[in-house]
Amino acid sequence: MTDAPRTIRITGGAAGAEAVLDATRTAAAIWDALPIVAKAETWGDEIYFDIGRALSAESPKAVVGLGDLGYWPPGRAFCIFFGPTPMSVGDEIRPASPVNVFGRIVGDPTVFKKVRAGTTVRIERARGEAG
Repeated sequence: MTDAPRTIRITGGAAGAEAVLDATRTAAAIWDALPIVAKAETWGDEIYFDIGRALSAESPKAVVGLGDLGYWPPGRAFCIFFGPTPMSVGDEIRPASPVNVFGRIVGDPTVFKKVRAGTTVRIERARGEAG
């Protein structure tokens, strides 16, 4: 039996995308916590929100890629990266402090530029995904 990729659906206002989670402990903890509904905060081209789960650092990265999903331990936050942040130098995407990268948006992550602070964001398992 093989482990199929775990796919999630993220919606925030009119914006939405699917994402694939990787095989990390962080991804497994996020998967087990679904569905998650929270109010978005924004920081440059990043959306983040507290998910109420304290997870430990797991190979944290100081610079992430376009479309990466990260968990930010200091804020117990799920982060969606779709462009530079106030900490970025040049074109890099730099979180406030290192994050656990645990997945990636499928398709164009810049759709989340439409999401404003206070928008309700919902993360759930994609249709057909089981626990």
